[in-house]
Amino acid sequence: MQAWFLAVRPKTLSAAVVPVMVACALAYHDDVFSWKPALICLVFALLMQIISNLANDYFDYRKGSDNDERLGPKRAVAEGWISPQTMLSVTLGLCVLAGITGLLLVFYGGWQLIIAGFFIVLFALAYSGGPYPLAYHGWGDVCVLLFFGIVPVGFTYYVQALRWTTPATICGISVGLVIINILVANNYRDRFSDKRAGKKTTIVLFGEKFGSYFYLFNGIVTVLLCQYFWLEKAVWAALLPVLFLFPHVCTWREMVVINQGERLISLLEKTARNVLIFGILFAIGLTIH
Repeated sequence: MQAWFLAVRPKTLSAAVVPVMVACALAYHDDVFSWKPALICLVFALLMQIISNLANDYFDYRKGSDNDERLGPKRAVAEGWISPQTMLSVTLGLCVLAGITGLLLVFYGGWQLIIAGFFIVLFALAYSGGPYPLAYHGWGDVCVLLFFGIVPVGFTYYVQALRWTTPATICGISVGLVIINILVANNYRDRFSDKRAGKKTTIVLFGEKFGSYFYLFNGIVTVLLCQYFWLEKAVWAALLPVLFLFPHVCTWREMVVINQGERLISLLEKTARNVLIFGILFAIGLTIH
């Protein structure tokens, strides 16, 4: 059970909770909040985050990027705690469970959600698996922006409001950018081993300095996007996220100072914490009328 708990990587689950939280806060702001589809979206998002983590554990082991040189948290398959076949079987089983959960949303948002759900599951597996693993060809950041930001926020809002709005898109991009930093923290830490393993992350492609400033840029742009809500007369949704910059900049400075080595491992947890801080501040701001 401890091996599975570690494989799920619970410290990263804020990346599943925050998009749903923010979308629900926006729905509340627009007086369309409905708790039943919101709860289904939360369960689906958590399942997809877990599937993504388990699939990465399996495929990274198969592709050789999880080796003795890797500095990050221990991976269950690479450590021999869980066999590759068992990890793959459980991952696919959870895909089926997520699909069944997602089908419940058809009652709220229509049959077209089946198509959206299919692509969400497909990209969760294609991220690090398949003939063209996206994370190995520099597309990881784009995938996170889409499938941890725009898509979950937009569709969580859609199944409650039955429409897709500009504020929902702004929220999705903001959430996606801040969640990308979880990936950046991982890739910055593992840039040397990733390069040797042939994993072409954006940091491997564009360098260490790009990685550090990309991390800082994502947080700043996130807060700037929140200023859109002055136009929606949601003043607190614009102001409260500014507080997120304090832990964000502190974590960024720590990353730059440490630069390399095992001490960077702690930045993953701190970045995930920052994502949660942003989500809470933004959600509170949206719910204050």
